[in-house]
Amino acid sequence: MKKISFLIGIMFIGWCGSLTAGMQTSGTNQTVLLNNQTRLIPLRSLDNRKIACLTDLDPSLAAAFADQLARYAPVKALAIPAGNETFLGLDEDLKFFNTLIIGVDGTDLNSQRLVQFISAKAIGKQVVLVVFGPGAALGKLDFVHFPILWSSQTTVNAARNAAMAVFGGVACTARLPQSFSARYATGAGFTTEQTRLAYADASVFGIDAKRLENRIDAIAQEAIRERAAPGMVVMVAKSGKVIFEKAYGHHTYERHTPTTVSDIFDLASITKIAATTPTVMRLAERGVINLDSTMGYYLLQARETNKNRTKLRDVMLHEAGFIPYIPFYRDLNPGDLSRDSSATHAVKVADNCYIRTGYYQDVMWPIMLNSKLNAPGSYVYSDISMYVMKEVAEHQTGIPIQDYIQREFYLPLGMQTAGYLPRQRFPKLRIVPTEDDKIFRKTLLQGYVHDQGAAMAGGIAGHAGLFATANDLAIYGQLLLNRGTYGGERYFKPETVDMFTSKQSATSRRGLGFDRRDPDTNKEYPSKLASEATFGHTGYTGTCIWIDPKEQLTYIFLSNRVHPEVSTKLHELNVRSRIQDTIYEAIREASQSK
Repeated sequence: MKKISFLIGIMFIGWCGSLTAGMQTSGTNQTVLLNNQTRLIPLRSLDNRKIACLTDLDPSLAAAFADQLARYAPVKALAIPAGNETFLGLDEDLKFFNTLIIGVDGTDLNSQRLVQFISAKAIGKQVVLVVFGPGAALGKLDFVHFPILWSSQTTVNAARNAAMAVFGGVACTARLPQSFSARYATGAGFTTEQTRLAYADASVFGIDAKRLENRIDAIAQEAIRERAAPGMVVMVAKSGKVIFEKAYGHHTYERHTPTTVSDIFDLASITKIAATTPTVMRLAERGVINLDSTMGYYLLQARETNKNRTKLRDVMLHEAGFIPYIPFYRDLNPGDLSRDSSATHAVKVADNCYIRTGYYQDVMWPIMLNSKLNAPGSYVYSDISMYVMKEVAEHQTGIPIQDYIQREFYLPLGMQTAGYLPRQRFPKLRIVPTEDDKIFRKTLLQGYVHDQGAAMAGGIAGHAGLFATANDLAIYGQLLLNRGTYGGERYFKPETVDMFTSKQSATSRRGLGFDRRDPDTNKEYPSKLASEATFGHTGYTGTCIWIDPKEQLTYIFLSNRVHPEVSTKLHELNVRSRIQDTIYEAIREASQSK
């Protein structure tokens, strides 16, 4: 067995570089799936799994295998001891894991100790064995009843394909080319379907991958050079495959920390469609709320206000008559903020900055409820809309929205970073800083929401507060492109996705919660080449996600254009739209060359 020394722990192994290490070259998955009578593969119910990955592979294969697995779920990577080392320590390390993915070089199955150890771990745990190398090794596994994935190749590409197959990133269709034992005979193998994102090269769609990269590079480098943003991540998924993913620049203009594809960004208003709207979709679909009912029907606090008869559908369309924005932070009184935490100032809004306990409930929410209300029916984009929908959702579920979306969506989907309050869950250095706030919080914001109102609400609001990586957003985008399914599970009915993402207004381009392509082609928003079916949202911090069902395309752009202070350069240079145009142009060129 090979001695492995790669990093141990729960982490995103190997995909922190600028261009993702998980990118695949073109080619068919040759991994053969055996013993899948119980349909354990692809793995499901990710929210109920504690997964460990054990390998005795060469370091490059081990890293690629663990790296790819970590794209789908939190995975603790451990090395199988070599030589005569005892398995007792490893056995103790695995005590609290219920799912083990074991990757081995087939020649190491000559070790009876290793085979016995693997068999022992299958008692009380779900085990998936992945074997690389000559198929003769399968002959030693006739007694095994848990799933085995076998690849004759011992390459990085084979390791990534096998890892994707475990989670349904690629389908398994290959069969054993010859008999290796009575159990593993010629033609043996199970078929699975792709149920999650794959990671591929753009060339699988006939796209000139290098040309696409060079074009996006040029725009991104211009943006950094012109100080539109110090860094950014661009991600593209087409037809269920991530075909482009690259990080550019640094966290700040001081260039101390390079941006990586695993960095966590403040998504700003993408929160509206990636947290609040899916919550509303779920509740509307289940009849818990009715969009044609009123605020007063669901919120007792609204009944004695001018918003009693405001329909939730109008709220979701930004047609309720709300004023666009209330700058709460400008009306703070002496004593409302404190540098220290206490019982009277328990709500943290940034490092060394706390707001008076109950400020949102006592001050902000009543101000919103009693704010001016214009006649409904006209489109006026307002953050108040999603403050309202968060309150409606929480009153009807009895669950804080940050907990509800984790339980119902993010954890089962395998979205590992998406959520509110990232500083409670991740190292500070992994989160890209936003503004150096010199007016309100008087500190550099890193892991605390940029939006002032959301910060004053404790970092959790319906319109802002969500943080995530591009990879997590791509999962969410694919869920919507699949019209409600992902990973073999159904989260929404197709008609629910169709209704919320399609044009629902007679006076604007909007869907329910979702922004959409502007029908005025002169505006070229979000891209001059986007189809009329395109939906998504932008974020004030310099982010966007656009989903085009016609092209089966998800485009994600994450940046911190508000660092060190708010700048309009990203808009002036039209960076996000130009990159999106470039992606469509590459797809069209590939189509025309066929």
